[in-house]
Amino acid sequence: MTNQNARRSALKTFGLAAGTALLSATGQSQAMAADTASLLPGGAGNLAELTKRLAAAPRRRDFKTVPMILERPDQWDHEALSAVIGYRGSPKQVWDNTDLGGPWLNLMRNALNAQIWSYKHPDFLVVSATHGSAHLSLFDQSAWDKYGLAKMSGDKFAANTLLGSKPAEAMGNGDHESADGAFSSHDNSISALLKRGAVFLSCHNAIWELAEKLLAANANPDKLPLDALAADLTNHIIPSAIVTPGAVATLVELQQVGFHYAS
Repeated sequence: MTNQNARRSALKTFGLAAGTALLSATGQSQAMAADTASLLPGGAGNLAELTKRLAAAPRRRDFKTVPMILERPDQWDHEALSAVIGYRGSPKQVWDNTDLGGPWLNLMRNALNAQIWSYKHPDFLVVSATHGSAHLSLFDQSAWDKYGLAKMSGDKFAANTLLGSKPAEAMGNGDHESADGAFSSHDNSISALLKRGAVFLSCHNAIWELAEKLLAANANPDKLPLDALAADLTNHIIPSAIVTPGAVATLVELQQVGFHYAS
């Protein structure tokens, strides 16, 4: 091999290694960016800024164990949650969502539509404080498969269909009055709401209680102890969601800074 060829080979190897490292470091951000490709309305400057901040904020999904009660900010998605609490736009609303099979996604969509186009509030922020059975929607499909979460849903869902994009989403934000478009009832999905700037909060207490139920049901293929099982479940929360110490407690934090409560 000539010196020139050796140099080219070394540069190619270096480039591949650097690219691999970059992909590893940015994979989570890319996953969140894909989740939040914009369906934001025009004029939503504050909401667009928040969406960018949340896409860049780290989400920890590498736990080995977690305690029953979280006591340190590094045990939840503190940076992302702080961005939501500090949101400068208005108005802002937090939904207390507990029923996986209920109309919660439809209600959040309707709230967005009326606030944006009826009341002319493009920076309206809607947040889901997700717990109870609704929290199952924030686990990725691999967790549903691994732990048989369809059974935990009461067999109402064979898979986590609330996460996936629907055909209506592909119509984009060109016509908000389209009866079968991205802002209609044909697109009641977490995917579409994320693209509209909605925020989904995950509940550590719901994760811990699910881990207890899985242990009791012997649905624990890796034979993990409770704290490690709860950690593995936390690692399967979708990248765009924000893990909090507890949804109900976080409701208080949001209400103290002007979020309107809805259920």
